[in-house]
Amino acid sequence: MNIDIRKAVLANISGNNKDQLQSTIVDAITSGEEKMLPGLGVLFEVIWKGSDDTKKEEMLSVLSSELK
Repeated sequence: MNIDIRKAVLANISGNNKDQLQSTIVDAITSGEEKMLPGLGVLFEVIWKGSDDTKKEEMLSVLSSELK
């Protein structure tokens, strides 16, 4: 069976408002379930692609700082 995770995740959240998106992210993180990680990765990919270089630098700084 071949599942396109990106398409599935994007289809599941398409049309969601900010509150719904936040709930999805918080639920995925607080559940601690490994199966949620690919979905969070897809969301991060969307954010990364939609960000300018300044925002990308900010994200990298936060990641670098939090991973020390």
